[in-house]
Amino acid sequence: MTAPFVSHSHIEEAATAVRQRTSHHPTIGLILGSGLGSLADAVENPDIIPASDIPHWPTSTVPGHHGRLIIGKLEGQTVLVLQGRVHFYEGYNMAQVTFPVRVMIALGVQTLIVTNAAGGMNPDFRPGDLMLIKDHLNMLGIAGNNPLRGPNDNTVGPRFPDMTEPYSRQLRQLAHDVAAANSFSLREGVYAYVAGPSYETPAELNFLRMIGGDAVGMSTVPSVIVARHAGVRVLGISTITNMAVPNPAPGTVLTHEEVLETGRQVIPKLTTLLHGILQHL
Repeated sequence: MTAPFVSHSHIEEAATAVRQRTSHHPTIGLILGSGLGSLADAVENPDIIPASDIPHWPTSTVPGHHGRLIIGKLEGQTVLVLQGRVHFYEGYNMAQVTFPVRVMIALGVQTLIVTNAAGGMNPDFRPGDLMLIKDHLNMLGIAGNNPLRGPNDNTVGPRFPDMTEPYSRQLRQLAHDVAAANSFSLREGVYAYVAGPSYETPAELNFLRMIGGDAVGMSTVPSVIVARHAGVRVLGISTITNMAVPNPAPGTVLTHEEVLETGRQVIPKLTTLLHGILQHL
């Protein structure tokens, strides 16, 4: 699929291909970000489907994104775990970036939990923190690259969907309760979505912080918009993998390997959080 707008027939072809490979009927979708793919190992009796086996499914080219669907049971819930995602900066258009979520919706997913790796702009944050996303800044959408651009399918959602509460307040409170029960705390903040793949300049970070951003990253928001358009409730969790500061020390260089390593270090805490949330859904 390379067309700028999504095709209903392409969504159904992909959903049918998934149905033919599993007897599970997932109602919860999880999208795992950079360095966090191993969380899928906890799924019980999984049906594992390589993304390359699904018609029209975009293929990730980024290290840390394996490109598989894992469907099975996790804490008694039937889940579809997307191990790896594609990004706008890889050359995909918004129809391709959000295609996996549209297929999840066609398969019956009603709750979406999305994780990502993000740079912390809030000076109170530290690498290794987990931040619940309470709102976002869609910098690409503001510039015209909204994933809902183009023909609207009224059977899925309205032409002009409300985005007053893109991230479920109820799910955020549940996450806080689970964290407190396990003796750790969570941050909350606004996620600023940028195109990448270059990291932000000092001037860009100053701007994003000034307009309300607490963390910055290159994913998640298009998927959330498509999910909310369809009435799917969303929980977003950012792993703060590095501090995105506008005045770094001389010689400071940020690498993708650093992002992956911090993501690996926080996996136990994030795993505990996700298990606890699923237990109470």
